Amino acid sequence: MPTATAPIQVLLVEDNPADVRLTLEALKDAKVHNAISVAIDGVDAMAFLRRQGRHAQAPKPDLVLLDLNLPKKDGREVLQEMKSDAALKHIPVVVLTTSKAEEDILKSYRLNANAFVTKPVDLDQFLKVVQSIEQFWLEIVKLSRP
Repeated sequence: MPTATAPIQVLLVEDNPADVRLTLEALKDAKVHNAISVAIDGVDAMAFLRRQGRHAQAPKPDLVLLDLNLPKKDGREVLQEMKSDAALKHIPVVVLTTSKAEEDILKSYRLNANAFVTKPVDLDQFLKVVQSIEQFWLEIVKLSRP
């Protein structure tokens, strides 16, 4: 259902096609009008965020859903680069990963992730988690839209 305001721009950084498909499906029926872009590795994500190369016309995301285990440049590096860049550091980042390692959780928060969520293995639980992220970050939280 289109709204009078611009859609919420979400960048999903995920290399697993099945997780991309499931996340897109979970967000499809969102109450808030959103537009989702996908980057399949860390290098592609940074090019998108910085609007470089084929991403020169990319929309500036209002929210990033970031996997940690990515090819070319892992999610920790993407998070560190984002939060070190004055033009990107204000964008909320939700780490959405299979990792349950305490080290990954601590490092993500030290790198200024806004949330750390472990992907459930169960399909129904995965959909519920993504819908919970959508409800909180797209419906409840007021995102900065410079």
